[in-house]
Amino acid sequence: MSSIAQRFPRSTYSKPAHWSNPKNKLFTHQVGFTCPPKDFDAAPSDFLRMAPETVGVHGRMLHVPDYAHELDQRLQNFDLLEEFVHCMANNGADVCAQVGSNWVHASGLGVNGIRDHCAMLSDRYETPFHMAGYALVEALRDRNVEKVALNAAYHWPGWWQGTTGFLTEAGFDVLWAGNFHDQGWFATQDDVNACIWCFDHDLAGKSFLYTAEQAPHADAYLINGMCNFRRPGDGLARRPVHLARDLEDLLGKPVIGHDIALYWRIFKTLGLAPETPQGSLLESLHA
Repeated sequence: MSSIAQRFPRSTYSKPAHWSNPKNKLFTHQVGFTCPPKDFDAAPSDFLRMAPETVGVHGRMLHVPDYAHELDQRLQNFDLLEEFVHCMANNGADVCAQVGSNWVHASGLGVNGIRDHCAMLSDRYETPFHMAGYALVEALRDRNVEKVALNAAYHWPGWWQGTTGFLTEAGFDVLWAGNFHDQGWFATQDDVNACIWCFDHDLAGKSFLYTAEQAPHADAYLINGMCNFRRPGDGLARRPVHLARDLEDLLGKPVIGHDIALYWRIFKTLGLAPETPQGSLLESLHA
């Protein structure tokens, strides 16, 4: 018996039949998102703002009261992802998406194990399930990317090193990786952590230029996790998906974050494309 089968034994499930009738659904395409505990997540809002009006979105936070963003807590609570997919399937979701890049490498399943686990949950609950960490792998393979550099943003060393290991296992050549502390923008990792995932707008361009200087021969530049940059003027926190077009103009290369890759994977599953201008990965859905 495989490790996945041992940890997640088979169950009997049938998705409620009434969801197969379009007349019973609120939206033609219904998307369910989940995010790590203690994160008010932007993904449902970001995705809905770019999607056709036939798309509806619902979010469901994972509930771990003592959550402290530790990798071992992701492993200990990995079964909550199945609970999320089960819940969304019961309520008529057409696709389920997991926000949070570290869950794939924290699982210990490896690249192929995560692929198989997503496929197993998708099959079991008759609802496609995508994880941000694996969506990045799928997106890079789709765009024939081989060499990458990782702007690891706010991620703690154990987090981004897990991401580079996952990408390497998936067959990509990671030419360089480092977070905002490694790049010299903050004196300590504690200073980075104190920003609570939100940073000044100009750090986006500066950190990507630094990353590109370390790896000028990369095919694409990546950004880890779900980093936010505050827009000048009103201070609105925006993820890389909002900045990708400008960053690609600045660097002359594709810019792909876990948020961008996850939205791409969802649209691809639904057979749709964004209705607003996006970076190269999301724009490729119009081809």
